Parts: sequence; C-alpha cells; structure tokens
Amino acid sequence: MSQPIRPSKTMDRQLPSEEAADLLALTRELVERELIPAAAEEEAVGRFPREAVRLLGRSGLLGLPYPEEYGGGGQPYEVYLQVLEELAAGRLTVGMGVSVHTLACHALATFGSERQKQDWLPAMLGGELLGAYCLSEPQSGSDAAALTTRAVRDGEDYSVTGTKAWITHGGVADFYSTTVRTGGPGAAGISVLLVPADTPGVSADAPERKMGLKGSPTAQVHFDGARVPAERLIGDEGQGFSIALSALDSGRLGIAACAVGVARAALDYAVEYARTRTQFGRPIAEFQGLSFMLADMATAVEAGRALYLSAARRRDAGLAFAKEAAMAKLFCTDAAMRVTTDAVQVLGGYGYTADHPVERYMREAKVLQIVEGTNQIQRMVIGRRLTGG
Repeated sequence: MSQPIRPSKTMDRQLPSEEAADLLALTRELVERELIPAAAEEEAVGRFPREAVRLLGRSGLLGLPYPEEYGGGGQPYEVYLQVLEELAAGRLTVGMGVSVHTLACHALATFGSERQKQDWLPAMLGGELLGAYCLSEPQSGSDAAALTTRAVRDGEDYSVTGTKAWITHGGVADFYSTTVRTGGPGAAGISVLLVPADTPGVSADAPERKMGLKGSPTAQVHFDGARVPAERLIGDEGQGFSIALSALDSGRLGIAACAVGVARAALDYAVEYARTRTQFGRPIAEFQGLSFMLADMATAVEAGRALYLSAARRRDAGLAFAKEAAMAKLFCTDAAMRVTTDAVQVLGGYGYTADHPVERYMREAKVLQIVEGTNQIQRMVIGRRLTGG
C-alpha cells in the first residue's frame, strides 16, 4: 500500500518565537516517525493509537494552550493550532483527538477553582489521561440547550442519568467533561461535571460504524445513576451552557486547523503524483487544466490557514472571536472537502482506490463539516453576529 507524501518541510510559516519553531519541528518529527507509517493500516482496521497519544503527552503536546504551572505548554493559540495542523496532516484521528482532549480540559482550565486545577489538571495535561467532551445527545444535537441528561444533588454527590451521543473517545477516555441538567428547562438549567470514566454507572456502547475516521472511536456514553462527587462541579450550577459555548468557540478553531492539515496532505500528495505521472509523453502537471486545479487547491489551503490564524490571534489578544471562529470552521472544512475531492480527481482511477491515501482524506474531510456544530450552524452564528440577532 502506498504511503502518503510526508508533510511539507519547506512551508513558509510565520511563527512568533524560536520556541514555536522548535515545537513545530518536534511535531513534524513525531508525525513522520510515529503517525504516518501506521496511519493507513490502523485506520483500515479501526485501531485507536493510544500509545501515540501518550507519546504526544510525554512530549508536551497535549496541553499546549494551558498554563505551564499546571503542566501545560503556555503557548498561544496561534502556535497550538499550527501544531494541530501538522498532526492532522499526518493522521486526522490524532489531530482531532488532541483537539477534543484540549476541548475536554477547557472547562476545568478556564472555570475551575484553583484547588480543582491543582488537583486534576496536571494529570489531564500530562498524557496519561485522555479526555472526551460530552454535550450532544441522541435527541439534542445542534439544539444543545435541549439536553436531558440530569444530575440530581444527593448529599455530597450528584446522581447522573442520561445518554450522550457522538462522543469522540467514547469508551476509551479516562474522563468526560459532561454537560448535565441540574435545574429547569433551557440554557439556565445546565451545569458541567467532570466525570471519571471508571465511575460506577458510566458505560459506553460499541463505536459507531463510520465512513471515515475509523481509528477514532465515536460512541454513545450512558450514565445510569452514576454518583459523581459534588466537588467535580465546574463553575456554578446553571453556568454550564456558557461554559460549553466558550469551549466550542475554541474547539471550532481546532477543527479548522485540522481541516487545513487534511487538505494540505491531499494537496501534497496530488502535486507529487502530478509531477511524476506521465500521459501523452509528459507529466500531467504540465496540462493547464490540471495545473489550474492544483492552483485552486493550494489557494484554498493558504486561505484557510490565514483565516484560522487570524481568529487565533484575536483570541490570543483577548478580543471577541466567536464570529471569526465560526467563519474559520466553515471555510476551512468546506475547503477541505473540495481539496480532497479534487485530489481524488487528480489521481483519476487510482485516487478511488485504497492504494493511495487521498480517498481516505476525502472520507475524513466530510466529518469535519459536521462536528463542533454543523456548517449550517456556523452560518447561523455568523449571520446573527452580523445582524445583531
């Protein structure tokens, strides 16, 4: 089976520090050595690369945007997202896995008490513990405020009952950052609990059978009277919806960066193929129709990177970035779908076979238009920000 082209080594990145450049070099080295060689085989059989994720943790890549005092990397989002792009270019399962883990740590890192952060965050950022983010439910996907998983206070614990759906790392995570209903209907009745996965009453179904991203388990997670200590409430009761939305704004930037990584991997492979594949006595890259297609693909990749970095820099500067995050997620994931589809076209019949990775990239790109809020939801977010609705 053909191996993917290695991620670009000559890409012109604008990084804020020498430390950031070293971090990207380390990431690229790990991608080439640990992720790319096994990616095609492990995705084909649906194997989650847990040891590779642990290695990333030990290398300091699982907590990059969080403070160093809790074991994080203390890096701006501008740098963290470019690391995600590199990881996703090597294997989306890992890039998106790091994005989801970062999302799962967000509530504690941003809204937790000092004691909670000191007690739990270092282990979560160090690589031995893997997180999942539990918001969606079988009947409340885009309408997150309609969630029904209930947490009832009982002495020093909450008793949690309900089902979460479409949970990345469901069944393999060590902790679940979980939105629950502690009060009445609507957003005001929602809270967040940090639930250890080994809590009695917590279980996961077999992973969903997906068209792509098969190495990343996605499963329903059930809470059947699970008793969660009240000290694991993050923030105040009723604050959970705002915590969840805050996490999603940042998470959408992670998905945008992953989308650019997948698109870039497809572009790199298509360019190399076009340079070496000959028809009618010359490389197919010399045919104007195909070279124009490659030019459009490359432009989409560069534009996507510029958009997610612009939003990241707003976040790093403490400016509002929800609209920009939605724009980045919308544009980058739509671009990834177009670029990967065009990469298959560049390879022709070979692109439709599993002997080359571009068909996998195309299948993986589709899910990025759905997760962290569908692209139709992103358009709603953008439209409301524009009109004040």
